[in-house]
Amino acid sequence: MTEAVPAAPRTVSHDLPVTPELERFLASGWAATPLPDAIRLPAADLTPARRQRLSARFPGERLIVPAGALTVRSNDCDHRFRPHSAYAWLTGLTGEDQAGHVLVLEPDGPHRHEAVLYVRPRSPRTDSGFCRDRRYGEFWVGRRPDLAEAERMTGIRCVHLDGLDALPPGRNAATDAQLASALSELRLVKDVWEVEQLQLAVDHTAAGFEDVVRSLPRALAHPRGERWIEGVFGLRARAEGNGTGYETIAAAGAHACVLHWIRNDGLLDARQLLLLDAGVETDTLYTADITRTLPLSGRFSPVQRQVYDLVLAAQEAGIAALRPGARFRDFHRAAMRVIAEGLTEWGVLKSPEGDFHRRYTLCSSGHMLGLDVHDCAQARADAYLDGVLAEGQVLTVEPGLYLQPDDETLPPDLRGIGVRIEDDLVITADGARLLSGALPRTPDAVEAWMGELMAG
Repeated sequence: MTEAVPAAPRTVSHDLPVTPELERFLASGWAATPLPDAIRLPAADLTPARRQRLSARFPGERLIVPAGALTVRSNDCDHRFRPHSAYAWLTGLTGEDQAGHVLVLEPDGPHRHEAVLYVRPRSPRTDSGFCRDRRYGEFWVGRRPDLAEAERMTGIRCVHLDGLDALPPGRNAATDAQLASALSELRLVKDVWEVEQLQLAVDHTAAGFEDVVRSLPRALAHPRGERWIEGVFGLRARAEGNGTGYETIAAAGAHACVLHWIRNDGLLDARQLLLLDAGVETDTLYTADITRTLPLSGRFSPVQRQVYDLVLAAQEAGIAALRPGARFRDFHRAAMRVIAEGLTEWGVLKSPEGDFHRRYTLCSSGHMLGLDVHDCAQARADAYLDGVLAEGQVLTVEPGLYLQPDDETLPPDLRGIGVRIEDDLVITADGARLLSGALPRTPDAVEAWMGELMAG
């Protein structure tokens, strides 16, 4: 006997039925409401050259760059939408209303492409979707540009999303590794406007770190102080930008030894350190990525300062190695040499040679930064990880020591201490410029800064 296949679950709507009379009433009596902010986007003058650079890599081929689709969080609630970074870079469009939209570069001669945006325009008032479509209806999620407004904002020819169904196949950034790599590599060097956006992200992030220090007395009194800190920083990120560029790490005590501690549910202890790794993402989607390790009492203990000083020395060595033409991996090697020598002086290692220091450092000492916190990650190794630095690249330098609480190779007083110091820098003609210099890095400066903020 063949077992019956269960029927697919039905989608249940909780909306009240709409009568024809109500339908007609809903579709009438609406004033014209042109979009007041449908003005040319800040990046619109930069995107044609970006698209031309991509076009030159794929002559005669149709290129498809989706913004991405909404993803269900639970039941009928979606995650907050953020367009794919390549789509944002090529169009200048960064809003939540871009879900489902697609940029297509149509071959227009052997060495040119025409950019066409396939978008879901504003629903006409004669279409009941504007008030009954929970995902895209204007009553539910707000006003979308119409086609003319979208063209004015971007300088790109815009057509209805429905036309995408008849489009012949082409290279799709969501599935084509070669196109994805090209889009990453083209973003490795930032233009002047992009560096300005990153500086803005860094400045907002610095303000968020100040907010956190001011909030420490209340956070220390809360049973989930880490989460209090996360919330304080998140307020600054949402007030000044699009939000956080990644999940905030607010790691107190031994939690700092967990590289991506985002649970943030721990109690704060004034005798311990707080590792705060956080970044504000601007409305144009460029993110900062900064880490400071702070004594929750406002003062480092001798052993905490010992660990902090070694990590700071490693970071200084890494920053000193940054210059155009240097290998990307050079700054990591310089930082790790300092770490290995320090661990040897402490008696933790027998020798700085080899890679045994990695037990206590765990990961690389930095990465590219831009529209993504780990920017340009699809770039080929010879263009990025095994490549050389170039003027205009923006990256982090972030060595750390993560001395696990149960690591019996360590002296007891070192166990459970995690320290990372992370700053954002832009490669210049003769070295690198610190974008995040507004935040103190030396232990004396950190203590003085914290004392002033906590006293206020």
